[in-house]
Amino acid sequence: MVLTEEIIRQALATVIDPELQVDIVSLGLIYKIELKKAEKVKITMTLTSPGCPLAPIIDDMVRQSMFGIVDDVEQDVEIVLTFDPPWVPDMMSEEVRLELGL
Repeated sequence: MVLTEEIIRQALATVIDPELQVDIVSLGLIYKIELKKAEKVKITMTLTSPGCPLAPIIDDMVRQSMFGIVDDVEQDVEIVLTFDPPWVPDMMSEEVRLELGL
């Protein structure tokens, strides 16, 4: 299988934010996906708030979503957490904003 950004994005869409019960792609938490040589993946993402107590859980869920996509999740997946720019509700998909009444 050739690794593509779309394959990574689809896998990340299976990660559900434990608090909002919406996938992290639709929430707009994924800022950038980079495919590096030898099928290494760099995911730049954010959380809904800098003090999010669920950060370690979401990080683990993102890594779990990569099983079966990359050879070695610990070696081949780099997750960069950033708050620049800070997440705002406008980053959610329109469908999710409507669903949440925003």
